[in-house]
Amino acid sequence: MPSRRAILTTGLTAASAVPLAGLFGGHASAAEPTVPRTLTRRGALAGGSTRVDRTAFPLSHLGIRWTGTGQPGIRFRSESGWASWQPVHGCQGGRDGAPSGVRSALLTAPAAIGYDLDADGGTGVEVVELNTVDGPRRRRRAKPRTGMPVGEHIVPVRYLSRAAWGADESLRFTEDGTPLWGPEQFYPVQTVTVHHTAGANDDPDPAAFVRALYEYDTLVRYGDLGYHLLIDEAGTVYEGRWSGDDRQPVFGPIGTDGRPLMISAAHVGGMNSGNIGIALLGDFTERQPTRAARRALTQVLAAFCAVQLLDPRARVTFVNPVNGVQAEVPTIPGHRDWAATECPGNAFYPKLPSVRADVARLLNHHG
Repeated sequence: MPSRRAILTTGLTAASAVPLAGLFGGHASAAEPTVPRTLTRRGALAGGSTRVDRTAFPLSHLGIRWTGTGQPGIRFRSESGWASWQPVHGCQGGRDGAPSGVRSALLTAPAAIGYDLDADGGTGVEVVELNTVDGPRRRRRAKPRTGMPVGEHIVPVRYLSRAAWGADESLRFTEDGTPLWGPEQFYPVQTVTVHHTAGANDDPDPAAFVRALYEYDTLVRYGDLGYHLLIDEAGTVYEGRWSGDDRQPVFGPIGTDGRPLMISAAHVGGMNSGNIGIALLGDFTERQPTRAARRALTQVLAAFCAVQLLDPRARVTFVNPVNGVQAEVPTIPGHRDWAATECPGNAFYPKLPSVRADVARLLNHHG
């Protein structure tokens, strides 16, 4: 794949050289009491494509944002040389009311010190260089838990709250304390959408990916994570979008019908208010999620359906309470049921009917 050259502009942040040692090896585990601060460098691309032979610091991840329908390609450079070209699978997310047509992707790039991007005609291209493993360490504010609260239920999964996976909550605010995403809005739940992140499979440090996605979503895209929950290949569940100071993810106040209201996120452009978003970490274009990931997904979906009195096998008329836009979708849709996207992957999407059936069986077993 050819690459047109351009210059990466430098209105950039936290760019400082750091040693390569520790990148996906030698850094703290999830059980240790500290977590690295994320190093970030961002800029726009003149002409839409670029080659960077030497980054300011070794990368763990690279965020790409563009407008267009083409298929961008990228290759990474390590100390041993250039790797092969790979396609960039982007999704259309966005907060309700935001402009449509913007696509983005977060790529895992362990030990990368350079990259070559061909945007395939994309415009308005932005690149964010990230290192979530080698920065100065700060104290972790919580530990992983053995269950995730959903209403009065405790889902039997390994669960990392935002404090446990290392969210820097100061990122969600401007210097004068104004939230980047506010005021907070809560709505009754109508649907629960399944995504994949289109990132690396067999990721040795999924918490590092979650921290990178948080930094990317918060500073570049939405003002916070666009998903409500994320699930890694081991079946660990990560709290996504901030929903309040309580110990429960996704939900805030109780609605007039006695069911908890969900906070609006940014996982399906224009269709977020009343729509919970759960993302499996990985790319399921050609392979299936692990058994552990699918089991955790089923358990979480069953808990949401139980608390919200949703029928997992039904179809519903979703009505966005913010803009009145409607869509006929399953109660548990994939992202592509809402928009033209490959998410949650060409291999996994056809399996969603069996996921719905598994959720229904689990509800019947406990009902």
